[in-house]
Amino acid sequence: MSDLVPPKDVEITYETETPVAYAVEGPVAWITMDRTAFHNAQNSQMTYALDDAFRRAVDDDAVKVIVLRGAGKHFSAGHDIGTPGRDLHKSFERRHLTYDHVNKPGAELLYAREHEVYLGMCRRWRDIPKPTIAMVQGACIAGGLMLAWVCDLIVASDDAYFQDPVVRMGIPGVEYFAHAFEMHPRIAKEFLFLGERMPAARAYELGMVNRVVARDQLEDQTRAIAEKIALMPRLGLSLTKQAVNHVEDLRGKRTAMDAVFHMHHFAHAQNDLVSGHSLGGLDGKAMAAGNRRADEGKA
Repeated sequence: MSDLVPPKDVEITYETETPVAYAVEGPVAWITMDRTAFHNAQNSQMTYALDDAFRRAVDDDAVKVIVLRGAGKHFSAGHDIGTPGRDLHKSFERRHLTYDHVNKPGAELLYAREHEVYLGMCRRWRDIPKPTIAMVQGACIAGGLMLAWVCDLIVASDDAYFQDPVVRMGIPGVEYFAHAFEMHPRIAKEFLFLGERMPAARAYELGMVNRVVARDQLEDQTRAIAEKIALMPRLGLSLTKQAVNHVEDLRGKRTAMDAVFHMHHFAHAQNDLVSGHSLGGLDGKAMAAGNRRADEGKA
């Protein structure tokens, strides 16, 4: 049976009712993903909680800078494709003028859902009028990339790595397709074709990461950067962010992302037609095993 058909008599089991923690220290808001049992895999519960936290930080005039981080060993293992808390068929109070995805037929279900929780939310977060910093340790995979890439700066630990292995599913990269803007197009192709881990050191060389620091210094270094930025005037920071984002959009970032989002959903539909599963029959365990094989096969 297609995974787009709501399962019968299957309850969602959330391991926590608070998948995102929020704290303010001086002028800095700290937003922490906290599904450590599943390496901060993003279900809708977490995604809407992130949106609530970002809104809270934007509404607080005392907050000048926002830091996004993940609790535990990893920043984020990506989108939730197989935990007991996977809530693909659950309705939430939507944040955009889109209709509910639940019970929509065929490929319309994923198209409507991902337009809301992935592409739509990421674009909202990218345009937050306050500087944002992703504090990345361990794995930053697929959907994790999207969360890091919407931030203005990325500070990574020396053991961090970045990876988008979804071509293995027949899908051309994650929904917020910023690959060819975050790295040279030829490197983006390598990144996607091979699906291998990109170490933080190489991401820094390519300009995708701003700083690489020792793991035990990651929080202190990120705090120091955030507090230094917070000394700048609020409007100046907001206008500077708008200016640079505008240049990216003039270079085609938004229109390219729109096009690839539709390619992404064509791939989901093809998978469902051919295999009866929008992800080509792969789940989290299968993807993790494939990722390990890809890295073991490096020359």
